[in-house]
Amino acid sequence: MRPSRPLAGASLRRVREPLHGTIERWAWDYVLTRSMDAKLSPPPLPDAWETGIAPARRLPAPGRPPELRVVSRAAKTRGLAAPSGRARALHTFFHHELQAAELMAWAVLAFPETPREFRAGLVRIALDEIRHMHLYAEQIARLGFAVGGFPVRDWFWERVPHCPDAASFVATMGLGVESANLEHTASFAARFRAVGDEEGARTQELIGREEIGHVRFGARWFEAFRSPLDFETWRRALPSPLSPMLMRGRPLHREARRSAGQTERFLDELDAWQPDSPGS
Repeated sequence: MRPSRPLAGASLRRVREPLHGTIERWAWDYVLTRSMDAKLSPPPLPDAWETGIAPARRLPAPGRPPELRVVSRAAKTRGLAAPSGRARALHTFFHHELQAAELMAWAVLAFPETPREFRAGLVRIALDEIRHMHLYAEQIARLGFAVGGFPVRDWFWERVPHCPDAASFVATMGLGVESANLEHTASFAARFRAVGDEEGARTQELIGREEIGHVRFGARWFEAFRSPLDFETWRRALPSPLSPMLMRGRPLHREARRSAGQTERFLDELDAWQPDSPGS
């Protein structure tokens, strides 16, 4: 097991902190707090954005509450028949939502040159992810466990901050990680239902439906920043070593993905893609 990564204080000292009372400061504090209570229930959003040209602030790592044991390699989710197996899976999903919320806030700070409408959308998605964290925490408690009862891995944080620009960010998060979650939520809903956990299955389905809007946001802004969405343009926007293989489940949830703005041609190419494909 490795400890939570340091916050690289020397690096932070070189970054001008956002002013208190701004949305940028809210995002800054959310990423860096080490309080689980603050991760789950951050303060209300301020009304003000920073004025003028803000610097790009690429925070190197999040604050990690001491309740969370961060490891370099998380155990795979295996059997779901026992409550402990389902709780472990839900705990992994809880941590995915936490990282997603943090990274939406991270992107508000990292890409200040983007339209305010885009950054406001990132904040709305962060709040959705926080609400999803509460849903997962409730389900974990229902099964007799607690947040912090299982180790976690900062997989998203190990990769997403390598995105060089906002187009790459939405390619990775909205069109990548959150798109794959359309498959994963459907798959785990079926698996939970198969072992008689209807409440857990419904929670997965609810979160999966809400992810559609997040994916649609990613598709919209990828097109605004880069070009009409096509598979090769999207694939090339992923930061190395990420590949389409990590951004899909099987089978593809085509109905949900189409609702989120992905074309049938895009889905066919995503479904067929292999690491040894030409140009991969």
